[in-house]
Amino acid sequence: MIKRESKKGFTLIELLVVIAIIAILSAIGLVVFSGAQKSGRIAKRIQDLKAIQTALEIYYSVNKSYPTTSGSGRSECATWGSHPPENVIPGLTPTYMIAFPADPSMDKSASTSCYLYLSNGVDYKILDHTISGFTSADYQNQRNLIDPNRDGGVNGCIVDGTAPWAWAIYSSPTSACW
Repeated sequence: MIKRESKKGFTLIELLVVIAIIAILSAIGLVVFSGAQKSGRIAKRIQDLKAIQTALEIYYSVNKSYPTTSGSGRSECATWGSHPPENVIPGLTPTYMIAFPADPSMDKSASTSCYLYLSNGVDYKILDHTISGFTSADYQNQRNLIDPNRDGGVNGCIVDGTAPWAWAIYSSPTSACW
């Protein structure tokens, strides 16, 4: 009687099942991870805008005016003059803010996801302009940050549109209209 040796190993079907399970788990993991990354970028933007606002209010309490932009906006991005970070808001860094933050998705040459500063010395407005990868729903999730002048509505002083393309923080209702 001849004894057959048992062959140890996996069948092709077993290997394909394992590969399919790994692929499914990887896909789920990527979706969850990309959602967490997007949430992190949104949280950073909100934190940056609030930090700039706080630094501006401290600047105002010391100087009795906000840093002025002489009627035009200032940003690191090409459309608004390609200012170095320390000159986007003149006099703010390093005294009132250690370093000027940047949007995590900023593209300077395409002028997207840029922090834009406008001020006449009495009022100011800080925009996060044309945020890369954002949908109208992403803007709407932070309704209090929607820029009323860039929301696709008819009244540039109140949020009345459904197609926003910028978030903003501003010093007064007057500057919301800019």
